[in-house]
Amino acid sequence: MRVEISPELLRWAREREGIDMATLCRRFPMYAEWERGETLPTLKQLERFATFVHAPVGTLFLPKPPAEPFPIPDFRTGRGTGVKQPSPNLRDTIYLCKERQEWYREYSIMEGDEPLPFVGASNIGDDIEGSAGSIRAALGLDMEERYHLTSWRDALRQFIKRADSLGVLVMVSGVVGNSSSRKLDPDEFRGFALSDEFAPLIFINGRDTKAAQMFTLAHELAHLWLGESALSNCAANSAPHLQVEKWCNKVAAELLVPLVSLREEFRSDEDLTVEMKRLAKKFKVSTLVILRRIADACDLTQDEFRQAYDNELRHLRSFARSTEGDFYSTQIARVGHRFAEAVVTKTLEGHTLYRDACDLLGFSKTNVVHKLAERLATDRWRT
Repeated sequence: MRVEISPELLRWAREREGIDMATLCRRFPMYAEWERGETLPTLKQLERFATFVHAPVGTLFLPKPPAEPFPIPDFRTGRGTGVKQPSPNLRDTIYLCKERQEWYREYSIMEGDEPLPFVGASNIGDDIEGSAGSIRAALGLDMEERYHLTSWRDALRQFIKRADSLGVLVMVSGVVGNSSSRKLDPDEFRGFALSDEFAPLIFINGRDTKAAQMFTLAHELAHLWLGESALSNCAANSAPHLQVEKWCNKVAAELLVPLVSLREEFRSDEDLTVEMKRLAKKFKVSTLVILRRIADACDLTQDEFRQAYDNELRHLRSFARSTEGDFYSTQIARVGHRFAEAVVTKTLEGHTLYRDACDLLGFSKTNVVHKLAERLATDRWRT
């Protein structure tokens, strides 16, 4: 049975997903004729098409493309315009995180938790050093302690753990939910913050470099201190135009590497590359963050900074490799330790259905909840 469908809706779904005509025609040989209105797809074909472009099949029967307002402020371009057509992968990730946040908010209130005082504690225009110091103190990020860690990757793990302990739901994933076929594009976004006084949430694009993830976490924490939800694409080398992004970038950089300490340590007579690596090892941050702070503290021109940054980024990417561990450690990272523990606990207590737990955690088998509980208990014991 063939179904009446508007070519405009097919074109909207294709462009929304960012798929070119040639790709679709390889998957659906008659697609070009569908979009030209020369023939109609069958219902089965339309359902497969909707799945392929990640669009609800019901929207394809509407008289015109639906309006899709973006769920959070979009600061990715730095000029207030955002990206006009966010991908379905990005949209679905945000809505999934909002669903998890709503569950945890209700859980937190039922547990009798008080609102978290740091959410909305700062304002744009507040002193950068003071604001960064406030975040550092709340997290318990001791600079001397960081100096003794093995590497900046260990510092990143500690950073995430401290944010989680403070009450922030930190989720790091490179895919939509658990779908390995729906990879997130770091060129589209690096992370986002969903502000809430009971369940503040930070999502970090796990497809981005580990070096970039540390700065993203610091940047999104600054957004939570402002009490604002935001979608960001800022990196250590960016020069955003929006005031809020400028402020968050400066606070993030100061949080990771205090400018006073950097000036005391920097040796201007050394080769920049050598000095960059030495300071990254000392401060336990990536060389990209150190380079940003050297530019802030010293007389690097914008061209010198960008050239050095691009060279170092290429160097890091040439050694990049997957660092995902086993299934359970990966899953805990994707949903966050605090969230996973809360869902598993309420499920084992009988307050949450196994079916709902699987939906929230991204599982398909209920026995995984018990195995995840064992892993969480092991991690707690090690801590």
